[in-house]
Amino acid sequence: MKRNSILIIVLGVIVITIMFLQSKNLRQQSQGTVSAPLTITEPPITSTSTQPVAAPVAAPGKKYLTVAQKAKQYSVGRELAGISGYINLPEGQSTINLKDLVGKKVILIDFWTYSCINCQRTIPYVNAWYKKYHDAGLEIIGVHTPEFDFEKDINNVRAAVAKFGIRYPVVQDNEYATWSAYQNQYWPREYLIDIDGFIVHDKIGEGEYDQTEAAIQKALSERADKLGAASVPGGTVSPNATAAPKVAVSPETYFGSKRNAGAATQLSGTWDIKPEYIINKTVGDTITYPYVAQHIYIVASADTPIIMKVLRDGKPLTADIADEDVNIGADGMSTVTIKEARLYRLIKESSVSQHSLELIPQSPGLQAFTFTFG
Repeated sequence: MKRNSILIIVLGVIVITIMFLQSKNLRQQSQGTVSAPLTITEPPITSTSTQPVAAPVAAPGKKYLTVAQKAKQYSVGRELAGISGYINLPEGQSTINLKDLVGKKVILIDFWTYSCINCQRTIPYVNAWYKKYHDAGLEIIGVHTPEFDFEKDINNVRAAVAKFGIRYPVVQDNEYATWSAYQNQYWPREYLIDIDGFIVHDKIGEGEYDQTEAAIQKALSERADKLGAASVPGGTVSPNATAAPKVAVSPETYFGSKRNAGAATQLSGTWDIKPEYIINKTVGDTITYPYVAQHIYIVASADTPIIMKVLRDGKPLTADIADEDVNIGADGMSTVTIKEARLYRLIKESSVSQHSLELIPQSPGLQAFTFTFG
């Protein structure tokens, strides 16, 4: 009996061990490919203390933190992962990897998507930083993580890159692999990675450009000291860019059922509601939307060009408030031609004000994704 009991116990342990290993293997498979942290030149220091660790300071006589000190304060950058396309790579280069830049460059990772107005307002600053600091050792990589399916098309992204005058490399993150590696949730977002591979500055959204630029200058100065490179330009850039609103405006409004089950309350006529967008079926279908804003934009597309009337408070727009995508005809009617999938600029008021917007497509087939306001 004793021998049988021992055999039963041994068999039980073996079965439990096999089940544990199988479950562990299944969890690892379900996670897919995980982006690896960048390699650093010294091992990080770990601490068993439960007390908060004070931010380290450079050792006496040293201008910058050691790698070990940085490891206590900063996260390590993550490698690009799951990239499906590349734009603006240097001649003769087919891919780009952060591991090849650490120890040589300071890297600014810019998460963006081309139909996002917040990203569009940030791009002039990112362009200006690239022009000013690239020769001083700054590499910028735009990680284009699409919000909508049409932004997964690399040709659409190429067109946007050309339109916005982007010269730095852009990678296409269609499967959100790099986005997930950085645990990101925002467009735009900038991560500044220093010469040792640490994220030393993290900026969510628009604004505070002077703080980001100061962080770039500091990281480049450290690089210059370590590599014996030339001095870093000072001052701040002043691009021609639209500022983000400083007062509360209407929130972004999605039309697709995936994000806005109540989209039908803004519609009259016959519309199909898809997961990402709505599409009109008859002439005269209308979107009506009361808003509080200074600038009004719509993300839209059409398989064939569609003329859409744009009215404010029931009247055509006048030249002083019609934004760049609106045409005012000889009859005084204000319209916009919708074709390629992108953000269209409709109204630019002199200040934040309250009105009602009406959009009336003149033929079926308008695909409306979202309203954004500024």
